[in-house]
Amino acid sequence: MFTNAGMNQFKDIFLGNEQAKSPRVADTQKCLRVSGKHNDLEEVGYDTYHHTMFEMLGNWSFGNYFKKEAIEWAWELLTEVYKIDKSRLYVTVFGGDKDDNLAQDQEAFDLWKKLVPESQILFGSKKDNFWEMGDTGPCGPCSEIHADIRSDDERATLDGSKLVNHDHPEVIEIWNLVFIEFNRQASGQLVKLPASHVDTGMGFERLCAVLQHKKSNYDTDVFQPLIGEIASLAHISYGQNKEKDIALRVIADHLRAVSFTIADGQLPSNTGAGYVIRRILRRAVRYGFTFLGFEEPFVHKLVPALDAMMGHNFPEISSQKELVMKVIQEEEASFLRTLSQGIKRFEIYIKALGESKLIEGQFAFELFDTFGFPIDLTMLMAKENGCTVDMDGFKLRLEEQKNRSRKSAEVAAGDWVVLHESNSKTVFTGYDSLEETVMIYRYRVVESKKGKHYEIVLDKTPFYAESGGQAGDTGSLTNQNETIAVINTLKENNLVIHITNDLPADPAKQFTAVVDAGKRLLTANNHSATHLMHAALRSVLGMHVEQKGSLVDHERLRFDFSHFSKMSPDEIREVETIVNDKIRMNIEARILNDIPIDDAKNMGAMALFGEKYGETVRVVSFNPDYSVELCGGTHVASTGHIGTFRIVSEGAIAAGVRRIEAVTGAQADLFINKQLDQLTQVKDLVGASGDMIKSVQQLLEQNQLLQKQIEHFEQEKIAQMCQDLIAGAEAIQGVNLIIKEIDIKADLLKSLATKVRTAANSLAVMLVSKDDSKVSICIAFSDDLVENMQMDASKIIKAVASEVQGGGGGQKFLATAGGKKPELVQKAIDKFKEILHSR
Repeated sequence: MFTNAGMNQFKDIFLGNEQAKSPRVADTQKCLRVSGKHNDLEEVGYDTYHHTMFEMLGNWSFGNYFKKEAIEWAWELLTEVYKIDKSRLYVTVFGGDKDDNLAQDQEAFDLWKKLVPESQILFGSKKDNFWEMGDTGPCGPCSEIHADIRSDDERATLDGSKLVNHDHPEVIEIWNLVFIEFNRQASGQLVKLPASHVDTGMGFERLCAVLQHKKSNYDTDVFQPLIGEIASLAHISYGQNKEKDIALRVIADHLRAVSFTIADGQLPSNTGAGYVIRRILRRAVRYGFTFLGFEEPFVHKLVPALDAMMGHNFPEISSQKELVMKVIQEEEASFLRTLSQGIKRFEIYIKALGESKLIEGQFAFELFDTFGFPIDLTMLMAKENGCTVDMDGFKLRLEEQKNRSRKSAEVAAGDWVVLHESNSKTVFTGYDSLEETVMIYRYRVVESKKGKHYEIVLDKTPFYAESGGQAGDTGSLTNQNETIAVINTLKENNLVIHITNDLPADPAKQFTAVVDAGKRLLTANNHSATHLMHAALRSVLGMHVEQKGSLVDHERLRFDFSHFSKMSPDEIREVETIVNDKIRMNIEARILNDIPIDDAKNMGAMALFGEKYGETVRVVSFNPDYSVELCGGTHVASTGHIGTFRIVSEGAIAAGVRRIEAVTGAQADLFINKQLDQLTQVKDLVGASGDMIKSVQQLLEQNQLLQKQIEHFEQEKIAQMCQDLIAGAEAIQGVNLIIKEIDIKADLLKSLATKVRTAANSLAVMLVSKDDSKVSICIAFSDDLVENMQMDASKIIKAVASEVQGGGGGQKFLATAGGKKPELVQKAIDKFKEILHSR
């Protein structure tokens, strides 16, 4: 769902690196368009046809049929099968490009001319009619098919051909026929592919609008049941209010995107794909909060309606419904708290504006970036307070952030240098051997912010490529002349890529590929232990436990699983006991290769999260009655090799999803020994000769008693200091001024100022505490000075603290600050006096 193009999984077939299993394919794909080149997020809900998630219907030819068949069959399907009025359809053809030295696509034009009047065929620019997945890779000219769904009167007034590719909401592209025949290299040069291919994509939601004679995708039966459910929760009707209608559309769209991605295993988070999901969900919550009055979590309540609509065709929604609802509900509740904090921050800012009615762009961006406020919400709240927003300043900060993000993510991959042409995949021999004589098939240089590295593809390899949660192998490529360290092994599409910091002096020579055997063994220990633990969790917690994520390397294992409550110490101990029992039983691993997927499922094999499976699979079993899983990873020959298993931590990472981190073998021994050492140290520190727990309890009780005595003495000290400060107040122009440097802890400084300011009227207080490296300041005013003289400690303290290179804030009646220059305290005091005299 997070790929930038539907053809990514077929890239190596197009490039000729791999043979297609079938020359023709038809499919439907769930696609997200919320970041990068294809970013439709801000249009979603406002127009009639953009979505964060949509279904892409496609048909593919891998060197089989080409333009003639693709064009004729597309026209036949739309006009003869779907019965779309031919006069309402327009097609576009690539018009050529001088920079790429490409002529117009005359072949496609001639083919269309046999089916469509020339008045309905338009030549398009490279931007509209030359499809590319990115800066490099397979690409080619395309023909788009557009549908004019305007009324007959509107069509009579203006020819639809004038509106194609002009963002008219009722003259929309429904199908794109892409003719993949080139490879864009890193140099920008176009190179002919070994064969010509077809990649078409038709938007299901747009097609429904055309077939159901609707002017908007949101008016079709794909969205109307969801919109109706949301409207019912909000006690409104769709179609009565523009702003509310936008909110209903936004929520209906975003519900689908968020629910499907969570069901597919991607949880909301602060980074990567997880951040995309969090951002979409928060946008839905914001629109519900602002325009529909939802102040409590509500999106999760819509998941059953989505399941009723789509669960039959997409069973993952039904099977994961409870998890999806819990994750969304927790995210909603968390964001609504953040939203509330942002509103309070906005209210404080507005009060501090004074006579000014302009909200700074920097502050609007802070609300957007920190609290998740969309700019339209900030503008709405500003309007309600008679203010405007500095939009130029906001856009500047937003663009700066985007530039930083782009720069940090920039990766420049050079073109492949091909030493040996081959359509075969790299043969993996690492299940049976950790050393192999190899040849380099191809290599390229990759540059990013982190530096430069090389990607190397071999004819065969013992290196396991990172997949299924297992880290990639490390090791070396060596011959009689040199040794090149392999720092990681990855899989890109179907290529096994070996990452190195250096390139061999002569890549054409023969090498010996050697895997780091020590790391591989430790990784295998942890991977096999993961299987044993998965089965133990299901035994202890219940069969609802399913894997939601995994990481296995040579140091540890991390396992995410579905469960709705914290594991008790007894449950954790029981899981450890079961796993260690299985280790001591030294169960032999039974590994079956190339088993038909249905046979594997009949054996009771569980699929691992994040793994992709073909028609045949690899089954790893440790006792058929205990653990049977589909897995491509590396494992121990028998469980006794694992040694020892210990759970290091267990906690929540999302609603209904828990995470365990554990260690095995020598790492488990280190963990146990460290705990024993700590217990010994604690025993020595508390002087326990017998029952250590009783000794610690006695120590804690003594500490609590002493703490209460300290707090009592501190309060007595504060009360006495308060009296002394009031007695020493200096009356100036009707204000009782108290300025004092005090040797007191910073947290007590605030308590003292609070007590002093309420002890009498007309009090202006500045208390200072400092040491060699820092200074703490507290400014307070009695209520009458705040009300009658408009004293504002939160503003004044910023000016005062700047004199000691510090900053702070608070409320009108009391504010605190810290500073880095205690030697400049007198300047801060003088500044405070100056401000008071000016009043």
